[in-house]
Formats: sequence, structure tokens, C-alpha cells
Amino acid sequence: MANHDALPLVVLTEQFAKLPGIGMKSAARLAYHVMSMDAADVQTFAQALLNARNTVHFCQCCENLTDQALCPVCEDAARDKSLICVVETPKDIAAFERTGEYNGVYHVLHGLISPLKNVLPDDLKIRSLIERVRQGGIKEVIMATNPTVEGDATAAYISQLLKPLGVKVTRLAFGLPVGAMLEYADEVTLYKALENRNAM
Repeated sequence: MANHDALPLVVLTEQFAKLPGIGMKSAARLAYHVMSMDAADVQTFAQALLNARNTVHFCQCCENLTDQALCPVCEDAARDKSLICVVETPKDIAAFERTGEYNGVYHVLHGLISPLKNVLPDDLKIRSLIERVRQGGIKEVIMATNPTVEGDATAAYISQLLKPLGVKVTRLAFGLPVGAMLEYADEVTLYKALENRNAM
């Protein structure tokens, strides 16, 4: 069946469809919505995309996303810098922050070890974590990767690297179904998982 949409609209739909969780129907709805927006709003939207892409980068300390040298958590003098919570993505930090109970700092891996997907340890931000621990002052590293095969394997791999450095390594005690994602966990479940973490 022929596509009767104007070519720029088709291209815009295809670009929206590249976003995670957006199928072609949703992408088409978004593209048509853009066509109904004021030109000034479209310009603001496009500028926000470019501005975020051009100014946001990795925190020099924890690898979180920030537009400053250090992210707000690393900048916060009230945080316990001796406690590092290792997470897969920046979205996981938001989940922990919603609990209001964690006062340590973070380290973002930006993925999980997955040989089947060609993601190896060197592809992740593991080296910078090891370097942080080597610099001293770290008492505990909490492995807060998702309870999946890849999450468990990544936690075990990093734990083996950290143990010779004399730091305590713990793993979240999950009250979550296996395969559940941290970013979707409710605050109480996540707090309990943090509170009841186990030594690795």
C-alpha cells in the first residue's frame, strides 16, 4: 500500500520511531502532533533537543549525566562520599532519589555486561569506578544492577575486581520479581532492597 504522506512527514515519523518504546503508529501520532504545533513551539522543541545533546555530558566523578563538571549529587557536601551505589543507567539514580532514604553517592555503568549483545566490561564505566575506590575513602560499594542474568553477572564481575581493594561490596536484597527494572520499582520496595542489602 502506497504511503500518501509528504516525504518530510515520513522522515519525521521514522526519526520518532527510533526512540525506545515508540512504534510506527505512535511515531506517526507524534509527527502529526508536531505539524499541529505553532512554529515557535517547534523551534523551541528542536532547540531543546540540540541544547541537551550538545551541553549534557558525563560527570567527571560518577559518570551521571550533567551540564556541569560534577553532577548535583557529587557536588552536594552533605552526601556520604564513602558509600557508592553502582547503577546501570542515570534513570536508576532518579529511582533511588525518590526514596529520600539514600544519602550516599552513585556510579553509573551505562549498561551491563552482555557478550550476546557484544557489550564487554571495557564498554562500560567500570575502570573509573575502580579508580575511585583506589583513591581511598570508600567504605562500601552497593551493587544495584537490575536482578537479571546480565545484572547479576555484572555485579559479580565488579565485585571480584573490588574485593582485593579491601572495600565492602554488597548487593541489593530484592523484593522485586526477577527481571524487574529498578526504574519502575516503588519507593518502599526499593528502600527495603537498599536497607536489607547482602554482602557479596
